[in-house]
Amino acid sequence: MSNTPPFCAILGYGPGLGAALATRFASGGYRVVGLARDPARHAASGIELRAADAADPGSLTAALDAPVDVLICNAYRATMAAPGPSALPVAELAADFAVNVGGALAAAQAVLPGMRTAGRGSILFTGGGLALDPTGWLPAASLAIGKAGLRSLAQTLHAELAPAGIHAGTVTVAGMIAPGTAPPGIAFHPARIAEAFWSLHQDPPGAFRAEIIFQG
Repeated sequence: MSNTPPFCAILGYGPGLGAALATRFASGGYRVVGLARDPARHAASGIELRAADAADPGSLTAALDAPVDVLICNAYRATMAAPGPSALPVAELAADFAVNVGGALAAAQAVLPGMRTAGRGSILFTGGGLALDPTGWLPAASLAIGKAGLRSLAQTLHAELAPAGIHAGTVTVAGMIAPGTAPPGIAFHPARIAEAFWSLHQDPPGAFRAEIIFQG
């Protein structure tokens, strides 16, 4: 039996939720690799880092060149436009969508051949409450559209892949994620959200959940 630890890749690694996810999965016995556009910014994090841009499918394929047991898609791009979507440049919406949904799909497609061969794996997405109600923050319409698309992607991948033993799902964070320096008891503390990801990943075959709505 191989002593190689299972491999967790986090797309969109950063000092908040990305770091909390890395800590949680490392504590569960995973080798964790963070994927970021500028790994040098996070060099002090202490985890393995690779360069990858969610807007560039080729860079994702290159970074995800080894069999991945867990893929977490945490990258996002947002364009604020006040007072709302009527002021949102179409080109910016397209660029945001290319990261928020296109990048997530490209990353999933990069790891799926290995997961299909193994007959197992988890592909988890960081969703947002704007997918449930896009009207609460109108200047963030582009992000709301992206999170709605990501939720649809997660649920359709879930329906497609669950029969093959591969778990796709989303943790839909229905609130603002607190900074990583916030006290641990804060409702939307990154460590608490990371625990929801771990819980979703631990679902047994036949009982995969498509979504956890994290409300603090």
